[in-house]
Amino acid sequence: MQATRLTLICHAVTPFQKQGRFPDDESLAMDWQTAALSLAGRFRKKLRLVCGPEARTRQTATLFGENAQIEDALRDGDFGRWKGQDVGQLDSAELTAWLTDSASVPHGGESVDQVCSRVAQWMKTLESQPGHVVAITHPFVIRAAMLYVLQFPVAMFYLIDVEPLSCTELRFNRVWRLRLETRD
Repeated sequence: MQATRLTLICHAVTPFQKQGRFPDDESLAMDWQTAALSLAGRFRKKLRLVCGPEARTRQTATLFGENAQIEDALRDGDFGRWKGQDVGQLDSAELTAWLTDSASVPHGGESVDQVCSRVAQWMKTLESQPGHVVAITHPFVIRAAMLYVLQFPVAMFYLIDVEPLSCTELRFNRVWRLRLETRD
């Protein structure tokens, strides 16, 4: 049985990240058109490149290859009325509730539980699809994937930091595994 390799790459930095704002459908802070295909040689050519539907993931995908397929399951969490808002300007009780209760949706969008469920369902579909999938996505999605693979409780969600352009390697061969690799 051939293994499934899933490489999760976080999108490049955005202006909203630099400003401490919740994401919206903003573009990258870098000149991604000039940098197109600059990271295309990082992986062997035989791969399936997928990305979330947002501009920041589509633009980051161009660094790794052409014609990335949009995968809705890789979309960022829906932050409802908090989209684009400065984190420091939010109601502190609502923010605390959201950070401590994974089912909470004070912003009217999607809960952490819902994001984790969506990502787990997508990963289950990959279990019967051997080969290498490179997925350009968001910190929330990568956190959810890590919880699924490591079977951590959702309370661990906010204990995982995901940096822009970071790479997380996961493998499935009857069971999901986190794979830590060295880079030259």
